[in-house]
This record gives sequence, structure tokens and C-alpha cells, in this order.
Amino acid sequence: MARTNNVTELIISGLFQDPEVQRACFAVFLPMYLATVVGNGLIVLTVRVSKSLRSPMYFFLSHLSLVEISYSSTVVPKFITDLLSRIKTISLEGCVAQIFFFHLFGVAEIFLLTVMAYDRYVAICKPLHYTIIMSRPVCHRLAAASWLGGIIHSMVQILVTVQLPFCGPNVIDHYFCDLHPLFKLACTDTFVEGVIVLTNSGLISVFSFLLLVSSYIVILVNLRNHSAEGRRKALSTCASHVTVVVLFFGPAIFLYMRPPSTFTEDKLVAVFYTVVTPMLNPIIYTLRNAEVKIALKRLWGRKVNSGVE
Repeated sequence: MARTNNVTELIISGLFQDPEVQRACFAVFLPMYLATVVGNGLIVLTVRVSKSLRSPMYFFLSHLSLVEISYSSTVVPKFITDLLSRIKTISLEGCVAQIFFFHLFGVAEIFLLTVMAYDRYVAICKPLHYTIIMSRPVCHRLAAASWLGGIIHSMVQILVTVQLPFCGPNVIDHYFCDLHPLFKLACTDTFVEGVIVLTNSGLISVFSFLLLVSSYIVILVNLRNHSAEGRRKALSTCASHVTVVVLFFGPAIFLYMRPPSTFTEDKLVAVFYTVVTPMLNPIIYTLRNAEVKIALKRLWGRKVNSGVE
């Protein structure tokens, strides 16, 4: 798999070493992961079955929720089970696979958030041309491009990683497999690989974030020409998206746009974007969106009525 591999299995150091703290974390993170799967799954189901949620915004929201489930499931299930294990191990092949899917879904989410910002820009700044610009075929192509972008990004990361020799030690200083902790185990200089990762991951995050910020500046300037009610509705919709963008991009830029470290706060930041943020997204979009709340109530009422019958 690599040039010279004496290492076939890796030991994961984990988040904390104290068994009592690990059990407490298990009791906290398991319900949070279940809430992530249920909450995002409900959004996917609601958008698929509800006739009132046929606009491009909800189409992209359902894809975002699907990505959130996949992104969190790449890391969290093993992380949770490892909290109850004395020795936490993963094969080198399993570690590389986890890195591949983690970055695939992470970058797919970045592109989807950017596409969602573009959708809001067209809806607010070019309302008369919205249905033409954001037609159903265009939406499908944009969603497919987001997934394809994630795949291409991850393939680059993995092609860099599989060339490295691993001859020991085999303890990865994290609670899941990521590129910087794995690079520290390579028995060769990884400066070039680190630069490639910085370029591939960090710059994607920064440029996408700047594009998002620019689009919302344009939207805010354009809203001055709208009525008070129009501004209120537009700002309510955009506020949810901006909140999700900040929660996702903040930790990503913090971790990938600076030299790697093994500080405990890095692991805690990683917990935030792998466990907490995917759980918060459906709450953010549901609480601030009347249409989604109404559709969820209708779906729940339909399930209850069918159960009674």
C-alpha cells in the first residue's frame, strides 16, 4: 500500500485517558449522534415527501442533511465505541478509508453550502429570473458537482497518503484518523505532503468562505431595495445559512490553515465539527423556518393518523 510498511495496525490515543471521563463522554456523545441521524434524516424524509418543499433551497437542504449524516457517521460511531475500549485500534487500511470518506463528505458540504448561498443570491437579487436560472436540471448538476468535488479532493489526499512509508511508531495522537496526525507517523519528511494538504484543504475552505461572505454582502446591499416584510423574510432565511456556515468553516479554517499541532484544544475543536455541528444544523434550519416546521407537523400527523387506522 505504501513503499515500506512495517505498520499494519494503528493505536488511537483517544480524546481523554481517564476511564471515568470516557464513560461520561459516551453518555453525552451517543445521544448527540442519534439526534444527528434522526434530525437530519427527518429533514431528508420531509423534503422528499412534502409537496410544499419543492424549491431549490429545500432540495439542497436535503442533500446537506444527507451529507451531515454521512460525515458524522464516518467518525462518530467508532469514536463512541472506542470510549468504552481500553485499547483503541484501527488497521492502516481502515485509517486511510476513514480519511477518504471524512474529507469527501467534508468538502461536499463546503461546496453545498456555497451552492446554497448562490441559490439565495439568485432568489433575492434576481427574483424574476430565479426559476430559469435555478431550474431542476441545474440544481441536479450543482448537487452532483458538489459530490464530485468531494470525491476528487479526497482522491488527491489519499494519493498523497498512500505513497508514505510507515515503519513505526504506530500511535496516532487523535481520536480518529486525519492527515496531520497520520503524517507524523511516517518515517520520512512530509513537508511537501503537508503543503499539498494545506493547499487542497485549507485553500478550499478559505476561498469558499470568502465567496460565501461576498455573496451575502451583495445580498445585504440588495435588500435595501426590498420592502420591510421582504427584508425580514430574506434575512430570516439567510440567518440560518450564515449560522451553519460559521459553525462549519470556523473550526475547519482553524485546523487546516496553520501548522499541525497536538494540542488538546485541536481535538476539542474537532469534536465540535464532527459531533456538535451536524446535530445543530437540523435544529437551526427547523427553528428558523416556518415552512419546514409546518411540513414536519404534517408528516408527523400523517404518521400518527396512519398508526391509529
